[in-house]
Amino acid sequence: MSDVNRSDLKPGTRVSIVQKADQKSGKLTEGVVQDILTSSPTHPHGIKVRLVSGEVGRVQSIRKPV
Repeated sequence: MSDVNRSDLKPGTRVSIVQKADQKSGKLTEGVVQDILTSSPTHPHGIKVRLVSGEVGRVQSIRKPV
């Protein structure tokens, strides 16, 4: 369950995602958003994005800049 809205995201945003293969374990991957793949404003499992690294997953949280 994610409470991140599509409007909260834009290319360049640092996020934590869960990839499809890691859904059972809940392992998170950090990265920077390249593309937003979900077109709806919200999604119950998180907005799907592609990271600059090429990894695809659903956003679990937005990482605050250091």
